[in-house]
Amino acid sequence: MADIPLISNYATGAVFAHGGERPVRVEEFLGEVEALARVLPGRRHLVNLCADRYRFAVGLGAALLRGQLSLFPPNSTPDLLRRLGHAYPDVYCLSDGSAESLQLETFLYPSMGMRAAPGPIPRFPETQAAAVLFTSGSTGEPVPHAKSWGSLARSGSAEVERLGLGGSEMVLLATVPPQHMYGLESTVLMAMQGGLAIHAGRPFFPADVCAALEALPRPRALVTTPVHLRALVAEAGALPRVDFLLCATAPLSPQLAAEAEGRFAAPLFEIYGCTEAGQVASRRPTQAQEWRLLSGLRLRLDGNRARVSGGHVESEVLLGDVIELRSESTFLLHGRTADMVNIAGKRTSLTHLNFHLNSIPGVRDGAFVMPEEDDGAVTRLMAFVVAPGMSSDAVMSALRQRIDAAFLPRPLCFVESLPRNETGKLPRVAVDLLLRRLAKVG
Repeated sequence: MADIPLISNYATGAVFAHGGERPVRVEEFLGEVEALARVLPGRRHLVNLCADRYRFAVGLGAALLRGQLSLFPPNSTPDLLRRLGHAYPDVYCLSDGSAESLQLETFLYPSMGMRAAPGPIPRFPETQAAAVLFTSGSTGEPVPHAKSWGSLARSGSAEVERLGLGGSEMVLLATVPPQHMYGLESTVLMAMQGGLAIHAGRPFFPADVCAALEALPRPRALVTTPVHLRALVAEAGALPRVDFLLCATAPLSPQLAAEAEGRFAAPLFEIYGCTEAGQVASRRPTQAQEWRLLSGLRLRLDGNRARVSGGHVESEVLLGDVIELRSESTFLLHGRTADMVNIAGKRTSLTHLNFHLNSIPGVRDGAFVMPEEDDGAVTRLMAFVVAPGMSSDAVMSALRQRIDAAFLPRPLCFVESLPRNETGKLPRVAVDLLLRRLAKVG
């Protein structure tokens, strides 16, 4: 059984984090991990709610040192935290003050900072239980998936290798939280295993993202989602130069990918994955439609379903997407199995329909949904769209040019915004609430 270090590929004195009053060196990070581990409550489980990405990373390392299991729910709503308390009776929250839970005991990250003389880089058995990540709930109830330290660390290393960022001293600024699989892998684990630096903040509005990027040294990268990327490229002014763009959590149109590469003057890569398996493949959408598996992973078809194994995937995982194998290491993605719809004998996926809806010039955001009657009977497809200044006729006319008439939405509902979560996904419960509100208005 191998031991895997908490961090790898950092030179002595290298910067680990930006975004505070001054850059934090890797030795300071290791000292703070050790100091926090000494004062954490003696429990088995914690929910790391630190919004500051640096403090989140310190909390992750400290929990590993104490042999504690970090829980990462898809949100921190009172109801979900209350249910976590029932499922894990000894759980507590680690917070940096940005979020406090009345449902769970909260341990506040020491505000004055912590100092300890760093010893050797901590190493942990690859089989050590490290985290439990929960699915987003976009297709129903969030489901927990346990991860070992070996799985998490190997995932970060595989991503660094695939994206060619090892030894680049890249600084990662992200608009996504670190508590979800994409954010954890691509903004924390990839940095820790690849010798990269992180930006401690999580700017949300386009102006704040641009200001934060401008303040960082180069090379610098932006880790984001299609929703955030769309808002950024909609800005009329010049965007700051970056050296790398990374995107995930939802389908990205080729038009948006090309526009983003042009506006930021940087290559854009996408990550495909899921909570169950972690990241699975990558591609550069302006150059290829096919996805390429990360190092060590294998994909096989089981009937009309795909299973992934090997590498950082500890046991074979059944993927929830319709996949077309093109070679041993490449495939095409055709949407989630749960998103497949069949109308009038014609078959497509909600992912495919959403792709075309969001490709329409003037549409800022949109989503097709398949509502259900109380008896489970499927009704007609409908769609929500955020498109200020556009008429229903204009959107429907554009859709007729892109999709089969059988899948045209009836009705097409204009809304000010869609209830997406922090990673840009639409949880099914939020969609159901929106449907009920519209039904009352109607």
